[in-house]
Amino acid sequence: MTAHRILSWSPAAIVFDCDGTLMDTEQHWQEARNITFRAFGLKPPAGFADRAKGMHYTECGALMAEETGKPDLVENLTGTLLDTFTALVERDPVTMPGAASLVRRAARHLPLAVASNCPREVVESCLDRAGLLGCFGHVVVAEEGVRPKPQPDVYRVAARLCGVPPEEALAVEDSLTGMESARRAGLRVLGIGPRPPGREAEKADLWVAHLADGELLAWARSRIGV
Repeated sequence: MTAHRILSWSPAAIVFDCDGTLMDTEQHWQEARNITFRAFGLKPPAGFADRAKGMHYTECGALMAEETGKPDLVENLTGTLLDTFTALVERDPVTMPGAASLVRRAARHLPLAVASNCPREVVESCLDRAGLLGCFGHVVVAEEGVRPKPQPDVYRVAARLCGVPPEEALAVEDSLTGMESARRAGLRVLGIGPRPPGREAEKADLWVAHLADGELLAWARSRIGV
């Protein structure tokens, strides 16, 4: 995986993750997990936030139950987690730096889609309140036989709905779980956030700190025309 695979290339479509990529919801997930743990009198295990990042909410609820030794609480923890997160996001939807501008400009030139592990109603509500929902031709989530990340389904379906082969689409992701999903689907991957050490960095072709990064914007102007 090299930056050259993106910087010297023009995608035919772009598929964005939502949580932590377009919308600053990771803080809401963290707060929702903490509130849920407290509601059941449980203490978050050390390092839980890192292990839970990018997980589908059902898998996160199961992990919460497993790591606290409360397997009988899986359903209750999962339901409380989702309800709490949804309420937090509806109260305070925030876009990530550079996300709104890049999406609006890219939508004039390319088909765009969202591929997310969040429930559809949460994704669409977030994007709608941010004024971005209309920029996307398709929103793909884990439902009706479409498996959540890190399985490749959401990215594979998103590329197909955009009308392009996976290898002609760019995935924009902030989580290693999502990057693994996109890679397995055959997309090239732009990683958002700090570049991790070691082999995990290879899950993205190019890493940028945020969507307002100067190198990324220069590439977008030359290769997409935004």
